[in-house]
Amino acid sequence: MPDYNTVNVPAPALEDMIRGIFLAIGCAGEEAGDIASHLVGSNLAGHDSHGVVRVPRYVDWHKAGYLHAGRKPEVVTDGGAFLLLDAQFGFGHAVTKQGVAMGIARAKQHGAAVVALRNSGHCGRIGTYAEQALAEDLISIHFVNVAGSFLVAPYGGVDRRFSTAPIAIGVPLEGRPVVLDFATSLVAEGKVLVASNGGKPLPPDALIEPDGRFSGDPHTLYGDYPQVGARIPGNGPGAIRAFGDHKGSGLALMCELLAGAFTGGGTSGPRDQRGCIANGLLSIYLSPAHFGTEAEFQRMGREYLEWVTGSRPIDPASPVMLPGEPEKRSREKRLREGLPLPADIWEDLRRTATSLGVAVPAV
Repeated sequence: MPDYNTVNVPAPALEDMIRGIFLAIGCAGEEAGDIASHLVGSNLAGHDSHGVVRVPRYVDWHKAGYLHAGRKPEVVTDGGAFLLLDAQFGFGHAVTKQGVAMGIARAKQHGAAVVALRNSGHCGRIGTYAEQALAEDLISIHFVNVAGSFLVAPYGGVDRRFSTAPIAIGVPLEGRPVVLDFATSLVAEGKVLVASNGGKPLPPDALIEPDGRFSGDPHTLYGDYPQVGARIPGNGPGAIRAFGDHKGSGLALMCELLAGAFTGGGTSGPRDQRGCIANGLLSIYLSPAHFGTEAEFQRMGREYLEWVTGSRPIDPASPVMLPGEPEKRSREKRLREGLPLPADIWEDLRRTATSLGVAVPAV
């Protein structure tokens, strides 16, 4: 159990409360349900950085007119096996889910599909969309950027130039699906957000100060902030570091070019920083059934996974795991035991719900 102060909340009760919050600000039932399910699902998967910690920020963005309820992806270009969609600054969890469904349908028709989505509100944990494609037996690859959000310093620099620019890949192997999902920054901005609210501390080298010193202090990114309340990434003097030095920095650059410039939704800069972030996604969907290699793919893929995970572990108590397996274990544990939320995050959620007349579960 974490050594910081936490509140344990059952996942169904938390999801009901979050759904109530988005209903209260004007989302329809399905949209509110999609947002709540995605956010709580991220916490269940162990990705607290993309979970319910973000709810007060979304509510503020909606109030300010940066995010809009009830939006649908608008088709800008339709080439059959490829689509360009504009999410019209709708709530990202709902509009991206719809965009992914369109990509899945086209891949099932053509064997492959490419879908570019621009101007989406923050769409959360990208692995969720790889899992959506896995459920339909499709491979998917997702490059993502955050237009107008510059948080990450490029390798060799200290000034912010990139968004956190995540990548996700899903591979549908029977009985052992693989989901790779990571930010190209050393930590996601949401992990800094969680740490600033009394959650898991950051690695001491996650951030970089203007003079080049490494830092694990969230104030490097946010500047001054209250114990409970908003954190503004633009207020701090420093930046998040790219992971893997030049490798993560290079991947972030490609995400900005492919998901930002290519989609027409915009890169992290140079531009005026927006009041809220808008995601761009370039997603590729492949149907093994259409390629005629499905049987070999399944046999070779499963054999290879067994070989990889059969590597002798450094620690006998910690065997080699595949991408997606830690999330599976986390879901099982947290569904059984409840979601551990830092007390300050729970207080922020409680205040948000109460201000909107939404019932708060007893914890």
